[in-house]
Amino acid sequence: MLPRYIRYRGSDYKEASGNSFFKTVLDKGNFGEFMTFSYLEKLDGHHKLMTNLYLFKDDGSTTEIDLIMLSQTGIYVFESKNYSGWIFGDEKNRNWTQTLQNKQKNRFFNPIWQNKGHISALKSVIDFRNDNLYKSYIIFSKRCTLKKINVISPDVRVIKRNVLINAIKKDIEGSSNILTVEEVDQLYSKLKKYTCADKAIKKAHVEKIKAKRS
Repeated sequence: MLPRYIRYRGSDYKEASGNSFFKTVLDKGNFGEFMTFSYLEKLDGHHKLMTNLYLFKDDGSTTEIDLIMLSQTGIYVFESKNYSGWIFGDEKNRNWTQTLQNKQKNRFFNPIWQNKGHISALKSVIDFRNDNLYKSYIIFSKRCTLKKINVISPDVRVIKRNVLINAIKKDIEGSSNILTVEEVDQLYSKLKKYTCADKAIKKAHVEKIKAKRS
């Protein structure tokens, strides 16, 4: 627990997310998000990290974005999956499969589609609609094995967290600047109001998800 606490104290994650140490490490989703955040904040260059953005969709419901990075080379949108086991998935299929050691199989909604919805919501609240601006990253825990993953879109990455830094550095190095430093800062200011949502918005969001699953 001590190494995690030291890493948490040395990160800007608390300020960005509002999550306490125990709320971070005792929740698998939050912890996966924190680990991804802690990797990204070590990157060189001008960039801004934001967590837990609640954006309204056309139907009045909300979508929650785990983490985004605003950079001169684009807007990197991250969906964090802190899963174990073997992961099977195809970009074209609605559901993916997690297979555990005891042979139990669990289906979960295609995270590429999920992040595509996040990007669509982002486009609706900011003025930059250039498709080349948005990059979708699906980040899985190093505890899992990406057994068979089929991705066809050039702007989508499905990787494990331990190779994130190398992958995103390569992405940045191979990309041209689309935004200026000033535009990055302006986007950060514009999106800031969608972070740290109040309890009412979070509760309504969770209830909407439960209603869909039932």
